[in-house]
Amino acid sequence: MSNMLDTRLDRTRTELADFLRQRRESLSPLDVGLPPGKRRRTPGLRREEVAALAGVGLSWYTWLEQGRDINVSTAFLDNVSRVLKLDETERRHLFLLAHHRPPAIHGRAWCALPALVRRLIDDLALRPAYVLNLRWDVIGWNAAAERLFGFEARDPAERNMLWMLFADDSLSGRILEWNIQAPQILASFRRDYAQAPDDEDMIELVETIEQRSPAFRDLWRRHDVHGRCQGRRSFHLEGIGAVTFDHSTFIVDEEKHLRLVAYASLPDEPSSERFECMLLSEALNTHRATLSASAPPA
Repeated sequence: MSNMLDTRLDRTRTELADFLRQRRESLSPLDVGLPPGKRRRTPGLRREEVAALAGVGLSWYTWLEQGRDINVSTAFLDNVSRVLKLDETERRHLFLLAHHRPPAIHGRAWCALPALVRRLIDDLALRPAYVLNLRWDVIGWNAAAERLFGFEARDPAERNMLWMLFADDSLSGRILEWNIQAPQILASFRRDYAQAPDDEDMIELVETIEQRSPAFRDLWRRHDVHGRCQGRRSFHLEGIGAVTFDHSTFIVDEEKHLRLVAYASLPDEPSSERFECMLLSEALNTHRATLSASAPPA
C-alpha cells in the first residue's frame, strides 16, 4: 500500500512540475507587464520573474516546479495562479496537483442556455422542467413547466424563481402548505447566495424582495441553511385540483452554476392523470399547428 501511495504521489508531482513549466513558458514578459529583453535563452517567463511577481521565494517556487516533496500554502498557490493567469479550471487543477482542497469557484449568474439542455427539457413532455442560474433566474423551460409556472406571461426581469415565489402571490398562493415549503426554498437559495456574497445583482434581488414581502424579510433574517430543496410539492391547478409532484435538482454545468429542476407528478393519481392528459393534448395541438404552418400551399 505504501509503495502504491508513493508511486501515485511521484506521478502527481511530475504532473505538477510539467503543468507549471508549460504555463510559465506560454507567457511572454509583455503578458505580465515586463520589458521583453534582448537575450532570453528560454521561452516564456523565467522562474525568478514568476517568483518575484507572485511575492514568493525563488527557492520555494523552483522546488515546487521541480516537483519536490514540499508543502505550500493556499495563498502561495493563489499568487502563482494570478501571475500565470490561470483560469478557474486551471486554478482548481493546480490546487489538486499540489494536494490542496480545490478552491470554491467564484459564483456568477450565467444567462445562456446550452442548446443540448434546451433539447433535453423539451423532450420531457410530461415533466415540468426548467433551468436556473446561480441567481435563480429561469433561463429556460419546457411547455410542461410553462403550464405549471406561467413564465411567458411575466416580464423577463421577473422570471426569477425567488421573485415569483416571494414577491408575487400568484404562484405561492397555488402551492399547498406554503408555510412549510417557504423556509426550505429560502434556505436552499441562501446556499447559492453564499457563493457570490459580493454580487450586486443578487444583493439587489434580496433587498428588493425584503422591501416587498415582510414574510420573506423575516425568513431571510433567520439565516436557516438546509440541503438542496427537493422532495414533494403540491399545486392547486385550475380545472384539475391538487396535483402532487416529486421534484429534484440536477447539475447541468457545475462551473457555470446551472441546474435543471424537474417535477414528476405522482403515478396512479387521478389528478396526475388529468394533468398529463392536458399536457399531451396541448402538445398534440402544438404539433398539428406546426405541421400546418410548414405544409406547402395547395
